[in-house]
This record gives sequence, C-alpha cells and structure tokens, in this order.
Amino acid sequence: MKFNDRLMQLRKEKKLSREDLATKLGVSYSTIAKYESGTREPDLKTLEIISDIFDVSLDYLLGKNSDEDRLEYYKNKITTEFPDIDLMFKDMESLTAEDMKEVYEYIKFKKSQKGEKE
Repeated sequence: MKFNDRLMQLRKEKKLSREDLATKLGVSYSTIAKYESGTREPDLKTLEIISDIFDVSLDYLLGKNSDEDRLEYYKNKITTEFPDIDLMFKDMESLTAEDMKEVYEYIKFKKSQKGEKE
C-alpha cells in the first residue's frame, strides 16, 4: 500500500476529516487532499508528526511494513503498556493485525473507564 492510500485509510479509521488532519498538521485542506491523491508528499518532519498522530511507525506509514509487522507491533504495545494483563498470545494466533489493534484499543478503553493510568 502506498503512502497516499495508507494516509487515507488511517485518517478514516481515526474518523478524522481532511480538515481535522490539516489543522493538526498546520497545513491546508488542499495539502491533505494532495497527499491523499498522491500528487504531493510531505517532508520528513510532517511524516513524523503524521506517524505520531496515528501511532504508527514511519515504515508502516510509508507502506514498508506487512500485516505481520503490524500484528507484532500491537502485540508488543499490549505487553509493554499493559504488563499486568496476562494475555495468552498463543491462543490468539489466528488474529489479524486489525484484530490485535482492536484488542489494544479495547484494553486502553477499559483501563480509561476505570480511571487507571496508561
């Protein structure tokens, strides 16, 4: 997947409008539209900000990571951020990277409901 497709996918997953993303990046709506159409590419600093906004690596953002890498990324995030949670990853082998992302987001949500620090 190319950067422009990845950016659009991530923006939609996070339910951000182009205007919302433009505001977060300090650029115009048309700049985001050009990024997503593939007619313009952001500089390195902007790429780093985008990766922070969507909590993904630059490699993933640039389309260099596979689903296996993304799955591993979320497994590591869960075990690092939530060491008190005893998950049996062996029982979760059939989960996709997107499934693992949902598990991660759910754990974050449940912990926030209880008022626990992340």
